[in-house]
Amino acid sequence: MSTSQPDIDPNEEHELNSAITEATHDESVESQETEVTEESETASAEEQLAQAQNTIKDYWDQIMRLRAEIENNRKRTQRDVENAHKFAIKNFVESLLPVIDSIEMGQTAAEADNATLDSIREGNALTLNMLIQVMERSGLEQINPAGDVFDPERHQAMSMIEQPAVESNTVIEVMQKGYVLNDRLVRPAMVVVAK
Repeated sequence: MSTSQPDIDPNEEHELNSAITEATHDESVESQETEVTEESETASAEEQLAQAQNTIKDYWDQIMRLRAEIENNRKRTQRDVENAHKFAIKNFVESLLPVIDSIEMGQTAAEADNATLDSIREGNALTLNMLIQVMERSGLEQINPAGDVFDPERHQAMSMIEQPAVESNTVIEVMQKGYVLNDRLVRPAMVVVAK
């Protein structure tokens, strides 16, 4: 049995060859386009990577600057707190200096030959008043509750005495004054209370 080739028209053969050539050419062009696309994608990926690295570097620099600023603020705050602790009573001490001067002058006056008991008492009273004024300016108040109703939050009863002329639960005598600093009790007043 012989195989016979079908008869192909030369025009058809030419068209077939042209179609094959075109297909081969199209594949070649597509292959080149794919290579160009892959190269451009690679270049684009490298550019994106470079941009991302630059962005990361910028952020890292910002983080380092912020860390340094935070550390500086922490050190400054710590130094301010230390100074506040060291010099918190500076104004109070400065206001006490005239009182110390007055006590020293009173001491000198008491040792003088012409010193009298009345002059020493007067100087002592003036110094005490000066000290009380300094304390009041600093927020310290005396609690002197003589004649007031007993307040267990501000007074400490040392004893109770029957006093028919005085209403029950009234402070009759103050044995020791109390003190309040800016509305906080420093020391309660020690008192004698009527039964």
